[in-house]
Amino acid sequence: MQGRAAEQIAALYFTKKFYLLRHRNYRYQKSEIDLIVEKGGLLLFVEVKSAKHNRFGEPEKNIKRGQINRIKLAAEAYQQATLWEGEIRFDSILLTFFPQAIKIEHFKDAFS
Repeated sequence: MQGRAAEQIAALYFTKKFYLLRHRNYRYQKSEIDLIVEKGGLLLFVEVKSAKHNRFGEPEKNIKRGQINRIKLAAEAYQQATLWEGEIRFDSILLTFFPQAIKIEHFKDAFS
C-alpha cells in the first residue's frame, strides 16, 4: 500500500509542476518504470522509492545497478514504441513517511 501511495503522491508532485503524466507502471519484459512524465520536450523516466522512516538510511540506496539497467532497457523500448526523439532523463523521487509529514526529494539525473 505504501508503494502505491508513494507513486500517487509523486504523480501529483509532477502534475502540480505542469508535467504531463504519460504513463504509470510501464512494463517491458521484467522491467517496470514507475512514472513517465513529459514537459517542454523532455521525457522523464522516474523511479519512486519510499520508506516509513530514514532510520536505516535513505530510500535511494535501494536502487541497485541491476534495477537501473532494467529501467534503462524499458526506457529504450518506450522510446521506440512511441517514436520519441526528444531529450530524456532518469530521475528518482524519494518519499519518507513520518507520523506528521511526508518528505519529498526529487533527484534529477539520478542514474548518471
